[in-house]
Amino acid sequence: MNAAQTAEAAEGFRAVHGGEPTGIWAAPGRVNLIGEHTDYNDGFVMPLALPHTTRVAAARRDDGVLGLHSADVSGGTVRLPAEKLAPGTADGWAAYPAGVVWALREAGLLSGREGGADLYIRSDVPTGAGLSSSAALEVATAVALNDLYGLGLAPERIARLCQRAENEFVGVPCGIMDQMASACCTAGHALHLDTRDLAVRQVPFDLAAAGLRLLVVDTRVKHALGDGEYARRRAGCEEAAAALGVAALRDVPYGELDTALAGLTDPALRPLVRHVVTENRRVEEVVGLLDAGDPRSIGPVLTAGHASLRDDFAVSCPELDLVVETANAAGALGARMTGGGFGGSAVVLVEAAGAEEVGAEVADAFDAAGHPAPRLFEAVPSTGARRLDG
Repeated sequence: MNAAQTAEAAEGFRAVHGGEPTGIWAAPGRVNLIGEHTDYNDGFVMPLALPHTTRVAAARRDDGVLGLHSADVSGGTVRLPAEKLAPGTADGWAAYPAGVVWALREAGLLSGREGGADLYIRSDVPTGAGLSSSAALEVATAVALNDLYGLGLAPERIARLCQRAENEFVGVPCGIMDQMASACCTAGHALHLDTRDLAVRQVPFDLAAAGLRLLVVDTRVKHALGDGEYARRRAGCEEAAAALGVAALRDVPYGELDTALAGLTDPALRPLVRHVVTENRRVEEVVGLLDAGDPRSIGPVLTAGHASLRDDFAVSCPELDLVVETANAAGALGARMTGGGFGGSAVVLVEAAGAEEVGAEVADAFDAAGHPAPRLFEAVPSTGARRLDG
């Protein structure tokens, strides 16, 4: 973490709220290496934390007022009574930290006027890019309140509470992956997560040692998971699971996929099932290849995942497809969209020596197609949520 960023958060707090912050906390955004739209199907995912973080400078208040100020959004400071928070009482960006306080209170962890705090928020996680800026904001808020109120919550519990905040307070039916990645990832690793029981394994992911790089290409096509398309995919998966007589699509064995598809009377559900079942299989393949010390061979698995998201789950867009097609044609080892889809970002696995050439080809393709220039940066597996000072 840049010391200047920590100092800026403290100074911003002083300017907005007066006095000194008790501490400064941070939580990262994430990219998902493989395992998309599997988390709300009790499946497997494999995210890694980005070096991009949301920082929260915070101090406890004893009057029950939640004072929220984002340096990245105009509109001044939002002040809300913690004990009167309920879904619908906050909107926009403020709904995310407010929802965390609500979730803590609903869980019986805060009572009376507890939950009051002044927060100064600053982030460099790109918004609308499929990199979990919302989860970073939620988790940074939660770890700050965890320390301010001495709650003693484990990272997995924090992730669950933040997911509830986003599901029930904000109204986005997301799975648990984003919050778990922000709370639990470790530097130099990808997080192999079973979203059913939250069992985790830190899988070494040192691409630099293998002469590789993982690029993130932000298409700058803003996605919004609250617009209904994400919810419709999730509802379709739940309908398919019920029709197949399983608790979740995670329970459909890969070897029995054809039988399961034949048993569905609604043809619209078949591609959803095919994607989830094969995507869980792809997570297993990637873990096996990394365990075998063969990171180069995960490239085709990433590309196959993109094809499934594009053709079966129908959550890609022309800009994401252009990234994948152009990067692979330019010599990338593999590429796929990452995140919920409908815009956002793609990840591209490249030889380190060819990274600049691949990036330039993608930028040229966007220019030729008349799209705004994409933003490219390297995904370096980084640390999850933590306190920055003290």
